[in-house]
Amino acid sequence: MSKTAADTDTTPGLITRVLDWAGWRVLVPLAITVIALVVLRDLSRDIDLADLRRDLAGYGWDRIAASLAAMAVSYIALGLYDPVILRSLQAPPMPGYVPVLTGVSSMAVSNLLGFSWLTGGAVRYRVYAAFGVDIGAVAKLIATSWLAFLLGLMVLLGGLFLFHPAGLSAVIHLPDGSESAVGALILAAVAGLLIWTARGPKTLGWRQVQVTLPAARQTLVLMAIALIDLTATALTLYVLLPADLAQNFVLFFVLFIGALGLGVLSHAPGGLGVFEAAIIAGLGGTGRSDLLVALLFYRLIYTVLPFVIAVLGLGAAWGLTNRDRASAARQTLLRATRPIVPVLSAGLALLSGAALLLRGDLPTDTSHAEFLRDLLPLGLVETSHLLSSVAGVLLLIVARGLYRRMARAWFIAMALLAAGLVLSLLKGAEFGSATALALSLAVLWSFRSAFYRVGLGSALRLNTRWLMSVGLLVAGITWIGFFAYRNVDYTDALWWQFAWNGDAPRFLRATLAVAVVLVAVTLNALISRSSTRLPAEPIPDVVRTLTLQSHDTESAMALTGDKRFLIAPDQSAFIAYADTGTSLIAKGDPVGDPQAGEALIWTLRDQADRMGRRCAFYAVQTAYLPTYIDLGLSVVKIGEIARVPLAEFSLDGSKRKDWRHARARAIRDGYTFAIIPAAEVAGHLDALRAVSDTWLAMKSGTEKAFALGSFDPAYVCNFDHAVLRHEVSGRIASFATLLHGSTTQEIAIDLMRYDPGTTPAAMDGLFAEMLLWAKDAGYTWFSLGGTPLAGLDNRPHAPIWNRVGGFIYTHGERFYNFEGLRSFKQKFDPVWSPNYLASPGRLDAARTLYEVNGLISGGLPGVIRRKRDT
Repeated sequence: MSKTAADTDTTPGLITRVLDWAGWRVLVPLAITVIALVVLRDLSRDIDLADLRRDLAGYGWDRIAASLAAMAVSYIALGLYDPVILRSLQAPPMPGYVPVLTGVSSMAVSNLLGFSWLTGGAVRYRVYAAFGVDIGAVAKLIATSWLAFLLGLMVLLGGLFLFHPAGLSAVIHLPDGSESAVGALILAAVAGLLIWTARGPKTLGWRQVQVTLPAARQTLVLMAIALIDLTATALTLYVLLPADLAQNFVLFFVLFIGALGLGVLSHAPGGLGVFEAAIIAGLGGTGRSDLLVALLFYRLIYTVLPFVIAVLGLGAAWGLTNRDRASAARQTLLRATRPIVPVLSAGLALLSGAALLLRGDLPTDTSHAEFLRDLLPLGLVETSHLLSSVAGVLLLIVARGLYRRMARAWFIAMALLAAGLVLSLLKGAEFGSATALALSLAVLWSFRSAFYRVGLGSALRLNTRWLMSVGLLVAGITWIGFFAYRNVDYTDALWWQFAWNGDAPRFLRATLAVAVVLVAVTLNALISRSSTRLPAEPIPDVVRTLTLQSHDTESAMALTGDKRFLIAPDQSAFIAYADTGTSLIAKGDPVGDPQAGEALIWTLRDQADRMGRRCAFYAVQTAYLPTYIDLGLSVVKIGEIARVPLAEFSLDGSKRKDWRHARARAIRDGYTFAIIPAAEVAGHLDALRAVSDTWLAMKSGTEKAFALGSFDPAYVCNFDHAVLRHEVSGRIASFATLLHGSTTQEIAIDLMRYDPGTTPAAMDGLFAEMLLWAKDAGYTWFSLGGTPLAGLDNRPHAPIWNRVGGFIYTHGERFYNFEGLRSFKQKFDPVWSPNYLASPGRLDAARTLYEVNGLISGGLPGVIRRKRDT
């Protein structure tokens, strides 16, 4: 007996709904950052700016050199994770430098910008996808590297607790021997895990979380790399600390890891402000200017310097690859570097913008001011200072467009960098800043060929996540300005003071201008959202043309008449989509030129952002998966497509006797197989409609849409039809709509309907004839279409989406004939290929599929069929 809906009620409880509330993604990072900035203000209240400058000027080069060495060791270790893991995944061959370059550059991005920005995962996937590594292998690589990091952390903490038992107890009162006991337990747990995996990989799961543990030998290698990485990362800051604060490495390491975690949760780029507040509070460094200087050098050495090296190295590599495109080695280098360019360019814009904002918030060098006094009028200097800060915040905003490879974002960024360069010279003769901006200009100029996308909307429009991150970054930089002028008495008169030494008034005016820009961008994002559901539009001629030219038979779903279209400016590609009121959902991949199609994917996402919609892509294949990943979408398997290889297909053998009998029965009953060309379908509409109406009368549902065709004359007249027709009366027993590609690679069916009052062989006989006809016509594959939720593993440790989908597939027979559909198609011995959904979140897939069901069947009532006695 099958389970009822009540037996399998999965409605989340109150606590689950509260924890899953999307607002926490904004409130938690915002709260952490605000608290950190308040704490940082209190902790630095007694620090004098003059003391800070003195400590900065007198900092020892020996400690800087030691920190640089530790940083180098850490990044060398970071570059070793991917080569080791890829070897075990049996990845396609690639040059040895590719995984090293990818690992180092992805972490340089993540360490500078933070994991809520442009994560290293997207960089990794795009690079490895260019060399043929599939999405599952990349996901496993990332998961394995994080597992190695956590195990290395456990070993390091366990060793410190066991062999340095006076670490935490020197600060926190703990029972005697407790640290040693905890350390021994941690090490014993890791040792037990290694013993358990000694014979091979194991899967460990709890509730919805499951982790695949690599074999012990690989785990030991990765743990060694993680130990080197963690130790070197911590030492990068530890060797910079004042001597009296660097006596307890155990306490420091625990605080260091905790500060990194808070920085990640804050969503502020690089955890700016949050990390510093945690370290100062944990080490008891209130009022210590030398500790602030140590943290500043750590930021420069571990986050800024590797990123700058990565950008410069990539710029040089990019220049080489574009000089000689015929070289095989340079083509390989181009494949490795192309996916990284947009990410590092966005980071370069963010770094340059942050630098302009920071220089605008700090006092101008006195000697530079005296130099300008004799050359320029005060009004020009004041205006340059204000515009420099505005250029800085606009660079932060336009960084998102660079990440999306927008051509207009590149032009705007180039203009802003050039303006920032000139303004830096005018406002304070800041030759160092001008040199850095000139270098950024040169690097971004060398990347110009990577920014080819046009028509993606405004380059200055941000979504919620980017708005929050930019706002938090600006807040952190603004705090530095208030710290620099904390001894200034803030009065209304300051706003109107214009003087050569008026740094504080300039800071206030620049802060106001930056705030106005951010508010304008926020309001633009909010006002441009639309709640009006976009209706379907007439099918343009270019869509019909591109559909005929496409080799993909699924592209015919663009002609159902229930969609809207995004068309490339040069009319070389299109996307067919529908608006549900809350989401813009594309049916399938783009049709047409791949490069134009990739740009259209971003265009649809941009349109969804403007309208306040979610964006999803339903029933997609593997060709554009890297782009969907770049959009921040999660990709889940939603079923399988059955394709029959026709080269060896026949009706011979015992397995096909039913099809032979059906074919023979149809012939005995006087029915013959025929193809009605699309141009002649209009003349047979009445006969075809009679069959269709009879077939629908047997079913509980109605005509489908979106992903399936309906018997609409405007739709069916586009295609050839296969029919079984009585040779005397002309009565049609069954018909199928044939979807052709532009080649003989594949043919598919959409509508297939029959009249049970004609011959018992109406459906099976037609199938047998169609397959034989397609084989004789030279087609390679015969597509039977998709089967929802088929092929999802419903094992105890499978991902939650697979388990839910597998459960529905197994137990949802009362709502939809999942297994029956697959069993029917399996009779043809097809090859099954995966079908994917790209949606905003893995757990959001169910909501997206519900909306897709509404588009296809008009909601739940349309998909439920009545159970019948057979």
